[in-house]
Amino acid sequence: MDPKAAQLHPRRWWALGALVASTLVLGFDMTILNVALPTMAAQLGASTGEQQWIVDSYIVVFAALMLPAGLLGDRYGRRRMLVAGLVVFLAGALAGTLAGTPALVIAARGVMGMGAALVAPLSLAVLPSLFGPEERGKAVAAVTAATASGLPLGPMIGGWLLDHYWWGSIFLINVPLVALGIAACLWLLPETLPHSPEGMGGAPTPSAPRIGVLSTLFSAAGLGALVLGFIEAPARGWSDPLVLALLGGSVVLVAALVLRERRAARPMLDLRLLARRGFLWNTVTVTLGSFVISGLLFLLPAHLQTVLGYDAFGTGLRLLPLMAGIVVAAKAAAPLTGRLGPRPVVAAGLVVLCFAALLGARTGPGDGYVFTAVWLSVAGLGFGFALMPAMDGAIGDVPAQEAGSGSALLQTFKQVGTALGVALLGSLMAGAYAGRLDTSGLPAAAADAADDSVVGAHMVAERLGLPRLAASADEAYLHGMGLVLVACAFAALATALLVALLLPNPRRAAGPDPVPVAVHGVAAGRGDSRE
Repeated sequence: MDPKAAQLHPRRWWALGALVASTLVLGFDMTILNVALPTMAAQLGASTGEQQWIVDSYIVVFAALMLPAGLLGDRYGRRRMLVAGLVVFLAGALAGTLAGTPALVIAARGVMGMGAALVAPLSLAVLPSLFGPEERGKAVAAVTAATASGLPLGPMIGGWLLDHYWWGSIFLINVPLVALGIAACLWLLPETLPHSPEGMGGAPTPSAPRIGVLSTLFSAAGLGALVLGFIEAPARGWSDPLVLALLGGSVVLVAALVLRERRAARPMLDLRLLARRGFLWNTVTVTLGSFVISGLLFLLPAHLQTVLGYDAFGTGLRLLPLMAGIVVAAKAAAPLTGRLGPRPVVAAGLVVLCFAALLGARTGPGDGYVFTAVWLSVAGLGFGFALMPAMDGAIGDVPAQEAGSGSALLQTFKQVGTALGVALLGSLMAGAYAGRLDTSGLPAAAADAADDSVVGAHMVAERLGLPRLAASADEAYLHGMGLVLVACAFAALATALLVALLLPNPRRAAGPDPVPVAVHGVAAGRGDSRE
């Protein structure tokens, strides 16, 4: 095939539209749930631990199945598996509308995580096969921006639904979005199967990576034990035998996974990709960014709804500065990266994120929303400038024939960061909040309810007519949020220093566009020179 024809795949921009529709669903669903947590805590009686699992059940399954999901796309067709993932996601959303207890909501979210595990890596994996190096950055930014665009829509629409309907409507609203994504993928997205000799639907080659059932179990059990250990630690104590067993067991399971995959002839977890400095440090950046933003999105709704007193829809609106900062930075990051290389842009974004977190840590009981909006805007800019070039750099550093495996590994680390952000930062908040809250003079049952969450404390305060308890809960929550933000700031600063020292700084070569390498009828070129 002529190289120019390979580069200009006739349906590549229509295909990108299908991918945008698919990933919009994931971004929408992530934040629509966060804004609903205070409502669900009140209506379902969900404790802080159950709220963490409502979020993390989705993320743990998502992360655990990401690697085999990416390989399924490599072996059996990325469009086919992408549509299958959307169908599973749809089934989980329908189950969520019928759930009546926290346990059933957690189960429904797990099913949705199974579907998302197929959608997320494959939506990025097809990009190197459809777009050459000159266009790939725009395509990655479009898919990433679709997720980011779903983030503000989720709280706003979810808040409106919660103000007018029952909490299950936040699951039901996913149905038309998923249906749109399925239709778009079926009609617009061409099939890509890089391990097939024909490239478009033949049988996978013997060299394709194998999908290991035991490795998948090690991954799921190891991550699940780690998250459960972090969630249980604030209530039980870090020296509790169960917590130590969970954390120790997670280390053993992850170590067994790594050892098994290193010996495998066709590994599911291709650790050789981490030997690429560009992939490694861009992945570290994406993981850290996901860690921080997931923690913020878990903590901020309770601050806005319970401490500042906004309703669910108002809470969604007031998360817009964070999302707007991400979208603006995502658009500006591509030209800056092309001119300067990714290293200074990613490092600067992390430094901006550090500054925003330290600014947010100064939030006090007397500060209104304006101060919160300022530091959220700055945080969004930092996220955008750090994560967009990092995701593009990680995908661009992987050979096109391994795009599914590389994208799945990147998304796995991203979701691990997300799960740990909710679990670890949520647990840090829970411990700091309970330690600072003044429940003296309360009956034991009321004290336990107040210690469990700031929502519970306000419900007890309203029932017993104790404004002092509500004020103490607000102060304790802000204290815990401040500690979380300081921890995020130090993590962002440390990552910025490592990125500035170790991240390669590829720059686009001057002169005519390089000729891409055609892989089974589509482009997979490289047009970078590396410092």
